[in-house]
Amino acid sequence: MLTPADATTDGDATLLQPAQFRAALRSDVTRGLGASPKWLPPRWLYDPLGSELFEQITQLPEYYPTRTERAILTQCSPAVADITGARTLIELGSGSSDKTRLLLNALQERLPGITYAPVDVSASALAQAVAALSTDYPGLTMAPLVADFTTNLALPPLPGPRLLAFLGGTFGNLLPDERAVFLRSLRSRLAPGDRLLLGVDLVKDPDRIRAAYDDAAGVTASFSLNVLTMINRELKADFDLDAFEHVVLWDPQNEWIELRLRSRREQTVVLHDLGLHVRFAPGEDLRTEISAKFRPRRLADEMSKTGLEVTHWWTDPDRLYGLALVARDDDLTPPR
Repeated sequence: MLTPADATTDGDATLLQPAQFRAALRSDVTRGLGASPKWLPPRWLYDPLGSELFEQITQLPEYYPTRTERAILTQCSPAVADITGARTLIELGSGSSDKTRLLLNALQERLPGITYAPVDVSASALAQAVAALSTDYPGLTMAPLVADFTTNLALPPLPGPRLLAFLGGTFGNLLPDERAVFLRSLRSRLAPGDRLLLGVDLVKDPDRIRAAYDDAAGVTASFSLNVLTMINRELKADFDLDAFEHVVLWDPQNEWIELRLRSRREQTVVLHDLGLHVRFAPGEDLRTEISAKFRPRRLADEMSKTGLEVTHWWTDPDRLYGLALVARDDDLTPPR
C-alpha cells in the first residue's frame, strides 16, 4: 500500500499519486464496509507497518510457506533459468525481494546483465528492497514499479524473454473470479517466450494451515488489526482496535483460510472523511483476507481455462507448497 508521502514519481519508477491512493482507498472502504458481509481488499493491509509486520510473520515457526518456498527455489532456480533463458525478471508483489535473490543469482550466472522489475503496492517495502539490491547487485538494472497489479496489470516493456515471478502464495488472496480475470489479463500480456513462475500453498491438514495465520505470539493479529489503524489515519475514522478481535476460519468447501476482524460488541464507527456511520453488531465480522490453498490438478485446470498451461512443477518432500512454471498454451516452444 502507498501512503501519500510515499507516492511520488521519478525517473526509475511510475508511482501512484496521492490523489490516486486516496481515491482507491475511499472507494474500497466505502464499498467494503457498506456490503453484507463486510470486507476489505487485502492490499490495504500493507502500509509501512503492515509490511514490517508481515516480514516478521514470515520468520515465525508456525508460518511454513516462506521457508518452504525458499527451499524449493534453492533447488529449482538453476532449472528455471535454463528453461526460460530470461533476460528480465518481473516480480509481482515483490515485498522485500528476499527469495528473489535465488532467481537473480541463477539468471545472472546464465546471462549477466539481466533486468529486475519489482512490482509492489507498498512503496516503503519497494524502496527498501531496491536500496538493498543496489548495494548487493551493483551491476543489476532495476525498474521498480509501485502498482496494484491485481486490478491493473501492466507489464513494463523490458527485454525478453521475461520471467514473471508471482511468489509467496499471493495468488491465493484472489477470489476464484478474480483469479480468472487476472490470468486472462496476464495471458494477453505474455509475449512469445515469456513465462510465469507461480508459488501456491497446497491443501493439507487444516490445523497446520490455521496455525500459520494465528500464531502464538500474536503477530498476525497485530498485522490484521493494523488495517483499522491505517483507516483511522487516512480517513479520520474512529475504529477502536480493542473492540475487535482477530479471527481465523478454515472454509473446507472452498479450501481457503479467511482472516476476519470480529466486533466484540455493538458499535458504530464514524469515518469522518467519507461521512459514513458504519454499524457493527456484536460478533459481526469484517473479512480482511482470504488465502486459498490449491491442489495441483485444480491449479492446472484453472490455468487451462484461461489459455495457460503448467509446463513444470516443483514441490517439497512434504507437499506443503508448490511452484509452477506456466506458459501460454500456444507458446510451448522453449526459448532459444
